[in-house]
Amino acid sequence: MARDKALFGPAGNCDDFHAAGYKHTVQMFPWLSQHGLTAYEYQCGRGVRLSAESAAAMRAEAEKYGVEISLHAPYFISLASAEEEKRDNSIRYILDSARAVTMLGGDRIVVHPGGLGGRSREEATALATETLLKAQAALDAEGLSHVHICPEVMGKINQLGTLEEVLTFCKAEERFLPCVDFGHLNSRTLGETNSREAYAAVIDAIGEALGEERQRSFHIHFSKIEYTGGGEKKHLTFEDAVFGPDPKPLMELLAERGLCPTVICESAGTQTADSATMSGLYAEAMK
Repeated sequence: MARDKALFGPAGNCDDFHAAGYKHTVQMFPWLSQHGLTAYEYQCGRGVRLSAESAAAMRAEAEKYGVEISLHAPYFISLASAEEEKRDNSIRYILDSARAVTMLGGDRIVVHPGGLGGRSREEATALATETLLKAQAALDAEGLSHVHICPEVMGKINQLGTLEEVLTFCKAEERFLPCVDFGHLNSRTLGETNSREAYAAVIDAIGEALGEERQRSFHIHFSKIEYTGGGEKKHLTFEDAVFGPDPKPLMELLAERGLCPTVICESAGTQTADSATMSGLYAEAMK
């Protein structure tokens, strides 16, 4: 995880990439380089379907252009499901994701915790932690110990995945890294995570719970998100002036504190351009 600056890039392929006539993800890496970006999150939300041949081609291009790849694991993972079979399947999906990201040359997989499974938040957190530890044991047994499972802060209030719950997961295993989605966090706090002070409190909480190394190199998702009383509704672009959150104070804090996370943008179709905006804000704050 050693690095000396933050990495920025998109989740998946933006609308402009397709509009330019590109059709294959292997073409994404020179495109990212042209935009000054150094990270890319490969999307496996609907299942891990990646051939060794495609992975090798993408890995070669990513290495050529200096882009670090992470991977988003399937959305249907449910770490605290009431059904043991679904929890076992979740472990299998995490293992599949770890195999895939390794083929791509990366070492981070982002995992949605899922629902509460009819349990209290405390009971669901404990069961999800147990499932994650079983998943890590499965990775270790297959020689995938280098892969960091990154539990994600979620956007809907009735989902598992508050900041505190994610930090609890990560306390259980030193290789786990928190994926703090600031758009999700702002949504589930109904607009309360949208200031320098709120961002600083999040960063401080990571350091207090997990120590300086993981605070320095944690995983970030960022986009503006519309929310309702139940939390997240839909992802927006940086053109939105209503919902937020605002990236500028966070980029300034990352620079000022010497933090070097991977920052993945999940804007709705403009994720490359908005990643470049964040990279620019960070670079300006580094001067």
